[in-house]
Amino acid sequence: MTETMKTAPEIKAVPETMTAAFEDFMQAFEAFKETNEIRLGEIEQKQTADVVTREKLDRINRAVDDHKRVIDQLALKKARPALGGSGAASLEAAEHKAAFSAYMRRGDESALRSLEEKAMSVGSASDGGYLVPPETDTDIGRRLSAASPIRALATVRQVSGMVLKKPFATSGMAAGWVAETASRPQTGNAQLAELSFPTMELYAMPAATSALLDDAAVDVESWIASEVDIVFAEQEGTAFVSGDGTNKPKGFLSYTNVADTSWSWGNIGYIATGAAGAFKASGPSDALIDTIYALKAGHRQNANFVMNRKTQAAIRKFKDADGNYLWRPPATPGQSASLMGFAITEAEDMPDIAADSFSIAFGDFRAGYLVVDRTGVRVLRDPYSAKPYVLFYTTKRVGGGVQNFEAIKLVKFAAS
Repeated sequence: MTETMKTAPEIKAVPETMTAAFEDFMQAFEAFKETNEIRLGEIEQKQTADVVTREKLDRINRAVDDHKRVIDQLALKKARPALGGSGAASLEAAEHKAAFSAYMRRGDESALRSLEEKAMSVGSASDGGYLVPPETDTDIGRRLSAASPIRALATVRQVSGMVLKKPFATSGMAAGWVAETASRPQTGNAQLAELSFPTMELYAMPAATSALLDDAAVDVESWIASEVDIVFAEQEGTAFVSGDGTNKPKGFLSYTNVADTSWSWGNIGYIATGAAGAFKASGPSDALIDTIYALKAGHRQNANFVMNRKTQAAIRKFKDADGNYLWRPPATPGQSASLMGFAITEAEDMPDIAADSFSIAFGDFRAGYLVVDRTGVRVLRDPYSAKPYVLFYTTKRVGGGVQNFEAIKLVKFAAS
């Protein structure tokens, strides 16, 4: 019986199309389900699964993750626009792009200084560098949305100052029923809280040789974007999840976490799995159901699960009372897998399952988390500090934090 089991297709070469990658992914998932059914049958008959079956299931589970990763990479590649193309740009944009290219290649800042003086820009060549042209700036932002999953889920605000202050009503006005001739006592007022979201500096400093910059075939703007977007996205993704708020955004896992039954404003509520560092042996999905219904209906309809691949691999084995898998593969290429009808967002910065870990988040992140971007990405050219290399000190100011503490819930892998 074991010899006739399907095996997941190995990734020997990356498929060229999303459709081919999706077909390989679905084939791997079918092999996973077949092997898992055999494992469950062995447990029912012999109280334990065969070692060979367990090892095979683990291999197939990893293969499913590998195929999903390929789909994600193809989707990301498809979403990335080409830089420096022949689109119909305005004369002003073309002039800025040409001036920026001259500054990047030769350090000629005269044209950029003239343009930014005309625009009354606050940037300066001597200390602050120059604003990246809008095409490149937009491209970096778009790539960050694809590579940083929390940014893609959250609300993003553009600001021109250092701090965004946001008022929030923690309670509404009071009202009451009254008889026609009864007195009307004064009712309670709405309670407002002010949330503050400072922007922090995120930087990268790629280097290039003078010979590379002299090569007219090199698209300098595209090179800057490709170098910077990956490192910015990695730093942002970590900060939005677990950043401590010191010189970086504050991640949603860094706020005070309390049992949801004791929840109050300013804290993030959690549901315990009932077992330290694991799901309960009996009814492991109960904690997930409790987490879903811990959210109010208005947030629940827009909610996502957030977890890393290892946690998702553990959940992939769960079934409901009718024998249906709770984890569902994407319906079409480019979509997300789902758990109990809610989309799953993979964030590798989420912690692995361990004792007292918060490895799963569930919530309406559009309402719950705010990302603050200060307008503009700046580049300062430094041809002196690391000769013969030219350094490009690239900076971006980003902030972030929880704006609605009701909208996000966590799963804690603990007895209580």
